[in-house]
Amino acid sequence: MPSFLRIEGTKIVDGEGKEVILRGAGLGGWMTMENFITGYPGCEFQIREALAQSIGEEKAGFFFDKFLEYFFAEADAKFFKSLGLNCIRIAINYRHFEDSMNPRVLKPNCFAHLDRVVKVCAEQGIYTILDMHTAPGGQNGGWHSDHGTHIAGFWIHKDFQDRLIWLWTEVAKHYKDEKWIAGYNPMNEPADPKHSGLVLFYDRVLAAIRAVDPRHSLFFDGNTFSTDFSGFPDDVASRWPNVAYAIHDYSVYGFPKTPEPYARTEEQRRRMHRSYEKKRAWLDERGLCVWNGEWGPVYARRAYDGNATDEINERRYNVLSDQLELYHKDRLSWSIWLYKDIGFQGMVYVAPETPYIQLFQDFLQKKYRLAVDSWGADDKSVKHAYDPIVNLIKEAVPNEEDRRLYPFPVWSVEERVARLARCQLVSEFMVLEWADHFKGKTEEELDKLAQSFKFENCHQREGLNKVLTDHAKQIAEVAAEIA
Repeated sequence: MPSFLRIEGTKIVDGEGKEVILRGAGLGGWMTMENFITGYPGCEFQIREALAQSIGEEKAGFFFDKFLEYFFAEADAKFFKSLGLNCIRIAINYRHFEDSMNPRVLKPNCFAHLDRVVKVCAEQGIYTILDMHTAPGGQNGGWHSDHGTHIAGFWIHKDFQDRLIWLWTEVAKHYKDEKWIAGYNPMNEPADPKHSGLVLFYDRVLAAIRAVDPRHSLFFDGNTFSTDFSGFPDDVASRWPNVAYAIHDYSVYGFPKTPEPYARTEEQRRRMHRSYEKKRAWLDERGLCVWNGEWGPVYARRAYDGNATDEINERRYNVLSDQLELYHKDRLSWSIWLYKDIGFQGMVYVAPETPYIQLFQDFLQKKYRLAVDSWGADDKSVKHAYDPIVNLIKEAVPNEEDRRLYPFPVWSVEERVARLARCQLVSEFMVLEWADHFKGKTEEELDKLAQSFKFENCHQREGLNKVLTDHAKQIAEVAAEIA
């Protein structure tokens, strides 16, 4: 039986004070569904509402429940463990636990699926970290906070904050004795324009959790999508004990909009290293524990990238490997994004011949061409439509400082136009089209569609998994030498 993990200085340690390095992946797309992961447009709440409209609430509820059942099960946990990995960060959506029309009341059986996955991971010796990937009102302007707008309402409505404090109290009460939970990640990628609201939220959520669960560690994301700690108080070590701090270290070389193909040049490695160092510099200056909660390239797909697929992916595996080399030197704990999806970034992905992919094959092609997903989008087919909007804004607002709207520099003018005009507006018009694919399906057919996400119906991304496995062996050999 494991002991509760805790944070001591720069390290995560077990009950005997021995260092534990957490190596794993994010279970995204499951209890927080995301458009690029499972193939729908827009936000999760939109497609849930649309499916209920298209096929009725009972059948829609049946499909989504089966999806949750099949997406991660014992076979997934066994495979994950076989790679030498030991931790899964589970992204959860607050909507599973309470309804905005009935706030502060737990839904019936709301912990059932999460309990099951925590249990099957524990049976394989895998730690879990519970990540609140969405917050009431939205903690940032991303699709993954599931509120449908670019305004992060969480920071301007106290009731949203109070609700999340209440929910974390309930979650902590429920899991206070579960030693295989490495800790709680109270908020994914906050984007608080004033910075002070995030500090006050962390003060409150730490106190609320510790009142009912004094043993679990907490993992606090930096502000502005887990990149900025400049607004944090200097006394965090004493103010927030037993806390690690999460950076998200995505490398520009792992995405379609890379400045140039990654060739492992000295300058490219320097730039990669510098980007990583900048994210953690504030923490290192104060001797705090750093956890890389998200990172990792996206991958080419033969259906979209053709003959260039293998060459692109080999470069991305090199990005992956070189990032791991940096982390290994720092004995950094990390959680790569992503465990499972439909073929863009996951360690495993739904096979093309499954009923779900076959049903949505043409729709997915259309989504790709229109670049309606924000994450890693290639906008070459529609760039001509949005460049005039970007140019119009730059001409109308010639003062560059006036165009630096928060969360600059994460969102440039180009990125803001893409998020609002392309990835929110256009995608909204595609939501019902996605849902209408399910019309006329029997429960048996809906069940088969959901079964597409079972581990047995997925392919493994062998290049990615080999890099992770080789790194895990390297860690194990070092640990054996120390022992």
